[in-house]
Amino acid sequence: MRRGVVLPGRELHWRFSRASGPGGQGVNTTDSRVELSFDLARSPSLPERLRELAVRRLGGRLVDGVLTVVAAEHRSQLRNREAARERLAATLRDAMHPDPPKRRSTRPTGGSVRRRLDAKSRRGALKRLRGRPDD
Repeated sequence: MRRGVVLPGRELHWRFSRASGPGGQGVNTTDSRVELSFDLARSPSLPERLRELAVRRLGGRLVDGVLTVVAAEHRSQLRNREAARERLAATLRDAMHPDPPKRRSTRPTGGSVRRRLDAKSRRGALKRLRGRPDD
């Protein structure tokens, strides 16, 4: 069984424009830069719990609830489309990933306490050497 969320194509909004950078003679005529937008806050295809989690985690990247990724590193629009799709999927996957379990605090080991106190003693001795000498 495959776990995950599938986004329908009708919820993705594609925009194309001319990219900067290398491209030869076709650089001024080819719309190879790709912007892929997904309305995260209002998507009916995401479960409510996952949508709220993703909106909270991606809050700084969203504009009116819409997540946009840009791909312009390739010379062809097709490869930039694939890159944008993968980037959107990775961003959403990371945002919806569950939190790791909380760490239960434990008492420090005897060795770690001893190392910490030895380091403090060495540091104090070093600082004492900076003072004026006793006559």
